[in-house]
Amino acid sequence: MLTQTLSVTDAIRTRRTVRHYLPDPIAPEILDELLDLVVEAPSAWNMQDRSIVLVRSEQGRRALSEAAFGQPQPLEAPAVLVFVADPNAWRGAQPDIAEQAVANGAWNEQFRAMFESRAEYHSLDQRGLLRENAVKNAMIAATYTMLAAAGLGLASAPMNGWDEAAVKRAVGIDPASDLAIAVLVTVGHGAGLPPHPGRRPRAQTVFAERYPLS
Repeated sequence: MLTQTLSVTDAIRTRRTVRHYLPDPIAPEILDELLDLVVEAPSAWNMQDRSIVLVRSEQGRRALSEAAFGQPQPLEAPAVLVFVADPNAWRGAQPDIAEQAVANGAWNEQFRAMFESRAEYHSLDQRGLLRENAVKNAMIAATYTMLAAAGLGLASAPMNGWDEAAVKRAVGIDPASDLAIAVLVTVGHGAGLPPHPGRRPRAQTVFAERYPLS
């Protein structure tokens, strides 16, 4: 395990969205550590209904840039992580998830039975929220990516503004698939650190007990 160069607190405070990168590759041991940290991200019921496609080839990154309407980040960054959300992951038995959780002492048999009943997922299915749920889990993992990258001395950028069908094709997914592309995150050595754009005062966005309606 590598030593983080920043604490979690410092990573949160110093992370910036970096859109331009140096051509330097990411050292394999650092990339391995980053991916190990990313898959530690939590997900509802530990369903892990998100996958990460690591794209490093020039051809693959060019295809992602084209899918993102020519944005330069995938061309410049040595790695792009594509977060894929699977709304139907819950339909499988997933015995490995339950067995590991029980063996680790994280779940008791009652909780395992609740997991295997999939009651919450049946409810999400009835309300048409399966895709939203899977995308939420993928976005949590993407956030882990950006903070872990900062802690390892790397820069990153979450990418919006792309054609989902084109992104799917770039990573080998049938555009008609129910799989959803949650977000793209570029990672590499930043060509400079952008200034902080600022945030609104906490009093404008954090409220006690109830949301103000007026």
